[in-house]
Amino acid sequence: MERRTFLRGTVIAGGSAAFGGSLWRGAAVAAPAQPGASPYGALGAADANGIQLPSGFTSRVIARTGQRVAGTSYTWHPAPDGGACYADGTGWIYVSNSEVSTTGGAGAVRFDSSGGITGAYRILDGTNVNCAGGATPWRTWLSCEEVSLGYVYETDPWGVNAAVRRPAMGRFKHEAAAVDPVRRVVYLTEDETDGCFYRFVPTTWGDLSSGRLEVMVGGSGTSGPVSWTAVPDPDGSPTVTRRQVSSAKRFNGGEGCYYADGTCWFTTKGDGRVWAYDAVSSSISLAYDDSLVTSGTPPLTGVDNVTGSSSGDLFVAEDGGNMEICVITPEGVVAPFLRVNGQSSSEITGPAFSPDGGRLYFSSQRGTSGSSSGGITYEVTGPFRG
Repeated sequence: MERRTFLRGTVIAGGSAAFGGSLWRGAAVAAPAQPGASPYGALGAADANGIQLPSGFTSRVIARTGQRVAGTSYTWHPAPDGGACYADGTGWIYVSNSEVSTTGGAGAVRFDSSGGITGAYRILDGTNVNCAGGATPWRTWLSCEEVSLGYVYETDPWGVNAAVRRPAMGRFKHEAAAVDPVRRVVYLTEDETDGCFYRFVPTTWGDLSSGRLEVMVGGSGTSGPVSWTAVPDPDGSPTVTRRQVSSAKRFNGGEGCYYADGTCWFTTKGDGRVWAYDAVSSSISLAYDDSLVTSGTPPLTGVDNVTGSSSGDLFVAEDGGNMEICVITPEGVVAPFLRVNGQSSSEITGPAFSPDGGRLYFSSQRGTSGSSSGGITYEVTGPFRG
């Protein structure tokens, strides 16, 4: 089954993306976000690409599954999913997973300083249902397999070095990853109805070949202190990782994951929640819960991939819902940022900002056709809050 997700606990040009974590820690503990007016204004009419955007924003199609990326020889992969951006001299690179079985892998598009496409190529081959993942401070892309006993693969966004499988990071139904450079760990989500939230502690920072896989423990509540316990057998055989620690905290369908400024944000699609893990105090809270919206219809449903901007805004993509990317502000307001029309059998995947914060990349995994062969990858440009 094709699902979504992205990750991007992203680090751009070797530094952790700025994010208003100190504001968020207080806001998230106080109460989950509620509907309100978007800081970007109301959505306008659909543009030529079928995308509704706030005033001042424009969209363009970057790539389509089965077609060559403009000006290159690379045929864009099916079911584009999780992604991230990397600074590349005066330009940047956007990487994208392919969430199909057997031939999943990942590809990349290179841009010059003005946003022109200068190249596209494959960075990972022969892997299985590559859903989301995450960027590292040493500028690699962690591509995660969303299958039972799936692996994490460490790949080179420039396509020069061969991808490397990282079994020490555990074998389970991986979704997304996010790197915490302060505590020197990698957070990992798991797409199971009784899934767990993990962190990987490398033996040597910057080397993911060995280390300790830990699972979050801390009861069944939605807020309060948590702790971590080592997973005895990260290989997940004969006992799957999520069942090895009886006190492990359960999450219903882990999806996107994003770290900044002491907080790791992750989503769970089974209960429509956006969680905040405060790594400083080792506690969790809810940043959003669609069942706790106090008035009107929840603007954000089918929570999936998540990323953030330098202003402290979270951008959460929908798997289903009404095909929106919604913004959650540090002040606790949730509102639509964009809506994709005519693609109700798809999902939004892979949101990631260019290094300068002025362009947002994302994909409609199945496009207008509703199949993995119909994927479309977009770029949105405009006055994002700095």
